[in-house]
Amino acid sequence: MSTHVVRDQTPLTRTPAPSGMHSFFALAAIVGTQLMLLLDATVVNVALPGIGTHLGFSPTGMSWVLNVYTLAFGGLLLLGSRIGDLIGRRTALVWGVSAFTVASIAGGVANDATTLLIARGLQGAAAALAAPSTLALIATSFREGGERNRALSVFSAISGAGSAVGLTVGGMLTDWGSWRWVFFVNIPVGVAIVLLAPRFIKETERHRGGRFDIAGALTGTLGMASLVYAFIRVGESSWTDARALTTFVIALALLASFLINETRVERPLVVLRLFTDRNRALAYGVMMLLPAGMFGVFYFSTQYLQTYLGYSPLKTGFSFLPLAGPLFLAARAAPRLLARYGAKRVATAGSLLTLAGGVWMTRLSASDGYAQGILPTLVLMGVGMGCTMMPLNTFILSGVEPKDAGSASGLLQTMQQVGGSLGLSVLVTVFGTVSRHHRQEPFIHGATAAFTMAAVFTSVALLLVLSLRQPRQHVLR
Repeated sequence: MSTHVVRDQTPLTRTPAPSGMHSFFALAAIVGTQLMLLLDATVVNVALPGIGTHLGFSPTGMSWVLNVYTLAFGGLLLLGSRIGDLIGRRTALVWGVSAFTVASIAGGVANDATTLLIARGLQGAAAALAAPSTLALIATSFREGGERNRALSVFSAISGAGSAVGLTVGGMLTDWGSWRWVFFVNIPVGVAIVLLAPRFIKETERHRGGRFDIAGALTGTLGMASLVYAFIRVGESSWTDARALTTFVIALALLASFLINETRVERPLVVLRLFTDRNRALAYGVMMLLPAGMFGVFYFSTQYLQTYLGYSPLKTGFSFLPLAGPLFLAARAAPRLLARYGAKRVATAGSLLTLAGGVWMTRLSASDGYAQGILPTLVLMGVGMGCTMMPLNTFILSGVEPKDAGSASGLLQTMQQVGGSLGLSVLVTVFGTVSRHHRQEPFIHGATAAFTMAAVFTSVALLLVLSLRQPRQHVLR
């Protein structure tokens, strides 16, 4: 689901990489990193029932296995990019992948919930260090023209379908082994990347100067984490829970401190002037809302398929292929559609299809089969999301000053990760609140209420898209 753009084009300290096998292995290391980081945002979904049973998570508490990763990833992403400027993009990628691999081992051997959540948080922090360097290294490792375009085509295809493919991979690993293998699978991939990258990817120039916005990273990440915790706490107890209300206050105080800090520091994580452009601000809002609904579909659908339809983890994983295929094809067709119809029309059509899929999901009942209850939603959302993301990139990057281009694209990725995490916590709150009031089929009642809220997110996203003004020129081609 995640759609990426080039953050910067840092000049290399060498001539462009030669073609042939050298280029192949360089691209393999970069794309392998991207795929590994994207898969881990969703690969554990199918394994959640097994994780919950073995480690004692509650139905609402299981969402933390997803949220801890996305919160750390999104909250530290901009700081990770700044570190990459300082130490070099290749070094940042290798360090990030190394830390990610070690954290994956810790997650795979975890025997209690706390250890697993700490490992997931470390995975997210490591991903935040590695991710900003992937596209930057493609831009600086491949010659402009056909060579770079081919590399970007492979990268875009992997990015477009990576999150959906993660559900299939998670099902295979859980069914053939156990839930622990969704973590252990990262070990050989991580080792291969760490070995390949230093040999086939040359280092980029290091940029000194400026301070890290540590205060911004801490207040922003802790503020979002507190907000997510407060929502999940409400889902497990009630809106009168004293701990939940206290945490809401703490979250608001931290987020207010974050905003104040960003207006005062020399190199803020979030360049607030980016939001002064109307189109860009609206597009960022859409980028938060769409993943908020999608994460809920992944989370509750996997439990429905295994709990009510009796699907094995493998069958559950393959059940999501009708999402990955249409999303991949739509993403590939998006540039041609954009050139013919314009960014706003394509984004509007994509948002309408995504909303149609979300509305279909609200009709889910215990007696629905896969073909009637889940399949139409996956196809509609796959096509819709594939058509929506690239036009939104156009709105976000249109008119950006060169000095803000990296911040604009990095903030896009942050919005997706944080939006998905915060949205899932809201849906879990709705699920817990509704399911407590139904003795018969509590999961179905809670899940359909959550799907309804997800459809509300998408409806608001559609309204924001309709409020956009067609950009004067297309930045993405």
